[in-house]
Amino acid sequence: MRLGLFVPCFVDSFYPSVGIATVRILEHLGFHPEYPEDQTCCGQPHFNAGKRDEARDLAQRFCDVFRPYDVIVCPSGSCTAVVRCHYPELVDSPVCARVFELCEFLVDRAGVTDLGATLEGRAALHIGCHALREIRVGRATSTLLASVKGLSVVETSSDSWCCGFGGTFSVKFPEVSAAMGRRKLEPILDANVDYLISTDSSCLMHLGGLLSRRGETRPKLLHVAEVLASGLEDA
Repeated sequence: MRLGLFVPCFVDSFYPSVGIATVRILEHLGFHPEYPEDQTCCGQPHFNAGKRDEARDLAQRFCDVFRPYDVIVCPSGSCTAVVRCHYPELVDSPVCARVFELCEFLVDRAGVTDLGATLEGRAALHIGCHALREIRVGRATSTLLASVKGLSVVETSSDSWCCGFGGTFSVKFPEVSAAMGRRKLEPILDANVDYLISTDSSCLMHLGGLLSRRGETRPKLLHVAEVLASGLEDA
């Protein structure tokens, strides 16, 4: 099986450790991920803004670049959902159905539920809206985190709430976006957790900015790939 690695813009530009962790996980399991350097933005900002022509051009480019691969893995529920659920409105390509978010690929395609990861502490889990509601990776994510030794995932009343980022939504409606984020964080802070784990770096960036403005030093923000890759070197 030829596996392509689809790295979202947020990971590429701001959180490269997430991409590195994803590669470590896949290689640990015996896969040989390939990163096609011609890949660009998937076009989600253009699609969400109603700029269908620009989004269509990027969607076609994505499908052309990733056509040689049997499966494409992405450490983002948001970008995965756009390609798999909304690209078919723009382009006619079998590539769309080959794209999987990291956790769902590990559990549903590779049959992996325990990577031998270790992380001591208590964590809240935020599964991004696209991941939770469109491609529904909640079960796979929770299954993988349940196997992390030393980690206790704590339920909060805001687990299913949107963080308020929403890409261009946060730019067009910053006050509403920030208010949603603060509301999301209150139960998490009340739970006194050590970590806030998410499937999407974009959500973590938004919530991290709000925490920073409050002067909070906890919880530490981690992408699920970084958690699952912990301890692999020792293994």
